[in-house]
Amino acid sequence: MTKVPLTARGAEQLRAELKRLKAERPQISAAIGTAREHGDLRENAEYHAAKEQQGLAEARIRDIEAKLSNAQIIEVSKLNAGGRVVFGATVHLADADEGTEKRYQIVGEDEADIKEGRVSISSPVARAMIGKSEGDVVEVTTPGGRQAFEIISVEYL
Repeated sequence: MTKVPLTARGAEQLRAELKRLKAERPQISAAIGTAREHGDLRENAEYHAAKEQQGLAEARIRDIEAKLSNAQIIEVSKLNAGGRVVFGATVHLADADEGTEKRYQIVGEDEADIKEGRVSISSPVARAMIGKSEGDVVEVTTPGGRQAFEIISVEYL
């Protein structure tokens, strides 16, 4: 399987979620045991809810473990890309049409959060910026139409 890029921050968030989910296992098992004591399992909503919760938690644990095992963790602050936009870079853009500035960090798919200014490496905006440098103009086709951005600066934080 190919390695998937992940920032050190994103990997730490996944590890924290994994630790939390594994810590919840005993409580879920206890809830199943308690519900089982209430009698007929066919009509026991508590039991079925606890089993469903257990299934969802175990599936997420497997998903996170797989992602971490296939991750290529990139320490952004140690990058030296010569001012080019690469995975993990924080890019300051000027929107030529609106006259506004935007700031995006290019991250892995699991880390993306547009409200926080983190865009997935596979997003149209990130794909258009990769390899570009300060001063370059980037054109992106978005659901709202074509937009042009000028790269003001590139940082590796």
